[in-house]
Amino acid sequence: MVSVLCVILERGEESRHLCSKRHYFSSSVNRNSPFSYICNACGLCCHNKVITLSPYDVIRLARTMAASTREAIERFTVRRGSILKFTDDGTCVALEGSRCGVHRGRPLACRLYPLGLERIEEPHREEFVMLEPAVGSLGDYGINGNVNSFLEAQGVAVYLMANARYASLLPVFRARIAATVDFNRVEPREFWRRAVREALAESNYDANPLIDAMFDASAIAGIDDAEIVWLHVERLGQMIRHESNAEILAAAAVILAVSLGYSPREVTVS
Repeated sequence: MVSVLCVILERGEESRHLCSKRHYFSSSVNRNSPFSYICNACGLCCHNKVITLSPYDVIRLARTMAASTREAIERFTVRRGSILKFTDDGTCVALEGSRCGVHRGRPLACRLYPLGLERIEEPHREEFVMLEPAVGSLGDYGINGNVNSFLEAQGVAVYLMANARYASLLPVFRARIAATVDFNRVEPREFWRRAVREALAESNYDANPLIDAMFDASAIAGIDDAEIVWLHVERLGQMIRHESNAEILAAAAVILAVSLGYSPREVTVS
């Protein structure tokens, strides 16, 4: 199975949590592939998109605005912190003119653009795809470097490391759900259908303390981002292991998987 952490989709697409191949304009590339890109700040890539956020994205947004993660969630996100907010006319709320107002703390998807990261099941293997440019984009594509040099210039490594830490919670979720739900009595497909619907709802969703704690790390005190991530993951792991409500567990598991660029199937047990 392959899914893609480009997490930048056109608004109105039926499937908003995974990238469809029709959004690519090139085959897969790897870190050694010739590639360069110069952003000319036209701002067109900051309109009419759906950009999924990870818990670390929210932490970095909060750092940039010198605020709590709760304040960052309220100002910059929808779907409980898991999607970047856009205005009714399709403009990212962080856009100031044609420039990003939170550029130092911009999300991983924005750093990767115009690339997307493929999620591949094979261990230690990663590939990238080039995304279709916005119509009229002034971005300058070239081959004056390679994918790896572009990623280094965008500060992607720390985001990938943080996301790997949060991804370590996915098997914890699977184990806890398996221990909590008797799938001989509960129909698995209906159980997970409800979980996905609840996780991806942008309104009229049920209270979920796990999801709230996942994107709001305000209660975590750390010296730097790396320590905050470590402590945050530890706290979430404890909460997962002590949670007995299967529906809370399942919805939180799905939204974490999706926020990291995985399919909901990554956490499905039956």
